[in-house]
Amino acid sequence: MTTDTERPFDRVTDVLVVGSGGGGMTAALTAHAAGLDTLVVEKASRFGGSTALSGGGIWVPGAPSQRREGHVPDPEQVFTYLKTITEGTVSDARLRTYVEAAPEMMEFLEKLSPWLEFVWKPGYADYYPELPGGSALGSTINVPEIDLRALGDEEQHLLAPLALAPKGIWFAPKDLRLFYQVRQSWQGKVVLLKLVWRMFRARVSGERMAAIGQSLAARLRLAMKQENVPLWLDAPMTELITDVDGAVAGAVVEMDGRQLRVQARRGVVLASGGFDHDMAWRLQHLPELKRIEEMPGDATDWSFGNPAATGDGIRAGEKVGGATSLLDEAWWFPAICWPDGRLQFMLNERMMPAQFVVNGDGVRFINEAAPYMDFAHAMIEGQRSGVTHIPCWLITDIRSFHRYVVGGHLPIPKVPFAPVPTGRTVPQAWLDSGVVKQGSSWEELAAAIGVPGDRLRATAERFNELARRGHDDDFNRGDSAYDNYYGDPTLPNPNLHPLGDPPYYAFQIILGDLGTSGGLRTDEYARVLRADDSVVAGLYAVGNASAAVMGRSYAGAGATIGPAMTFGYVAARHMADTTPGAAGRSTSAEPDSAIDSPGTSRR
Repeated sequence: MTTDTERPFDRVTDVLVVGSGGGGMTAALTAHAAGLDTLVVEKASRFGGSTALSGGGIWVPGAPSQRREGHVPDPEQVFTYLKTITEGTVSDARLRTYVEAAPEMMEFLEKLSPWLEFVWKPGYADYYPELPGGSALGSTINVPEIDLRALGDEEQHLLAPLALAPKGIWFAPKDLRLFYQVRQSWQGKVVLLKLVWRMFRARVSGERMAAIGQSLAARLRLAMKQENVPLWLDAPMTELITDVDGAVAGAVVEMDGRQLRVQARRGVVLASGGFDHDMAWRLQHLPELKRIEEMPGDATDWSFGNPAATGDGIRAGEKVGGATSLLDEAWWFPAICWPDGRLQFMLNERMMPAQFVVNGDGVRFINEAAPYMDFAHAMIEGQRSGVTHIPCWLITDIRSFHRYVVGGHLPIPKVPFAPVPTGRTVPQAWLDSGVVKQGSSWEELAAAIGVPGDRLRATAERFNELARRGHDDDFNRGDSAYDNYYGDPTLPNPNLHPLGDPPYYAFQIILGDLGTSGGLRTDEYARVLRADDSVVAGLYAVGNASAAVMGRSYAGAGATIGPAMTFGYVAARHMADTTPGAAGRSTSAEPDSAIDSPGTSRR
């Protein structure tokens, strides 16, 4: 941190945005539309941040795409839902701002640029649809697929997933669910044929289609290009600059080996992500993440988050007085870690009917189909009890392996040179890895995974009894519409079916995450707060650089990107109503007065 504002600046702008994910690009587009000179700087050589690596969903109850379909959630009910799941960890003001501003943000973006097209496909339920204000229809908003050739030279600068899909393979919002039903429904077989056709078409036409997070990041970047909002890549922010009163007046940005002083007359927005890959820092707050020596692979860093996310923005905010919260939290996601360090989501498997999950005592400890944050919290709490829960084991049988997508294996006859495992036998490489264990009896499987044989047998017999009865009396698996989403629709209870004959299999589950969710404390305008709740003038934080508006919970698919984009929008609106030279100090009780109307842009 430097307080020398008397020295000349190398660049002067109204708004400096640090980070080029969904939150940062939305903040930049909003500020620019309000007539503010705006600059986005990105530490990495590629733009998109964690948004580009994500599923691309945006959780926005009341979004225009919902209203066009005749679905208008009650804002008061949505507020009640969020207040319930956050359990007092988030202020009412922040929750209400999210509920009110999120639909406005989407309307603004839709009107701003034809690239920003949003769709709603009902049916992906909120994660707690039975709670007051929750929805079985869901509020996850998506963007359509896009041919990345539209980016031109910028395509090479889009952050790509670490595990690239074969050319032409992409999933529309509802494709994935149907794909998992390839053995249960004709729709699943149609999706498989679609994928084959897409691969053929891509090879013939040269198109480079992308969906989910790749499409969202590309579309936001195309809107920035349309509006001529500058983006500097390979330009890390190294420190914030404050004035004599402690207000943030700009930042030092490293560019081409030079330290450039950038003045931000209206404020700095930290949209730089969390500290996903600073494991030393993470272990200070959650020692349960420590390396487990007997596990394969590098069992230290299990985050799916942006490789460049190491907490730079959070640390810079702390240095100028910002307080932090929820640093022990993350957007948890149970996963498989293969010996080469490759991580794989454990998503649909936990909703499969003929499976259950056990801890180190060989017993179930949660509804396996529960939202992934809840599942992970149960792993953490269980680990703290002295019983091994990290890792835990998903137990299934050979019938399920032949019927459902498990660990990325496609249950179809062996296809030579297929991009995913196929065939009727569990790949030998899986068994050799130690990540998957096999047993011809419950006792043999128990010995393989190091749990008591009598307890594993008792757990299996109890589960099978409940499955035959059609209700999970122990953990209520299948009672929620969310539980059923990736289940088997051909069964009376899509999540329950007895395990059959051996061999039995156990898949090791580790504690992965989509990124950290703790960071700088902020108010309802995304302004960074000190420990005494006073405002660090001129400094805003959004996305994973801020403590999540979702608290320790997760409202539904897209509850990371939705808040990031919404509070990027809110921060920019607030800066547009700030008197130049008084960064962060509003001149009006209405922070949106400087924007003429949604979609207005400076040409």
